[in-house]
Amino acid sequence: MLAIFDTEGVLIDGEFLPELAKITGNEREILEITNKGINGEIKWEEGLLKRVNKLLGISYEECITTAAQLPIMNGAKETFVTLRKLGFTTLTVSGGPDILVNRVKEELKIDYAFSNELIFKNGKLNGIDIKVNSKKDEVIRDVLKNINEKKENIVAIIDGANDIGLFKISGLKISFNGAKLINEKSDFLIKKKDLGEIIPIIREAFAL
Repeated sequence: MLAIFDTEGVLIDGEFLPELAKITGNEREILEITNKGINGEIKWEEGLLKRVNKLLGISYEECITTAAQLPIMNGAKETFVTLRKLGFTTLTVSGGPDILVNRVKEELKIDYAFSNELIFKNGKLNGIDIKVNSKKDEVIRDVLKNINEKKENIVAIIDGANDIGLFKISGLKISFNGAKLINEKSDFLIKKKDLGEIIPIIREAFAL
């Protein structure tokens, strides 16, 4: 069995780039672009590049501090302990930065993590290497082949329109405080910031 998660808004209660933008004072502008991407109003990749370009020059230390300060979602740690006991492999695939996703992977003991790489030059933010685009199902294709799990044994827990590809490969689709598109395509809606809400759904769906 495999559980696939988005990171920001699902495993993390917040969004990295809008939080980082508090340093430069353009948080509102960055948040607006972020929300457009989550809701599918603009191409995710286009919005990501636009946001990062407005934050160039921020120091590596400030980026690390911001990543460390974003809170883990309520119920996440207990949820991952339970999933491991139930025999699940866990994976997170994020359009967010590696410095945040790597921290989450370590804290929650996630088996696989995919993210985008922030580029620094002389200790300053200089760009981003997009390794995770909006076709997240294709990004994790090789790992899925290795895991060799049947679709009916895969659950996806996501919130943004850029995550929609993950529903294509999942037998159980859960929207976690999701955008309208995700809600419409999901089997279950969770409208509460508590990741523990997914456990009863998973237990029933997988007869665990």
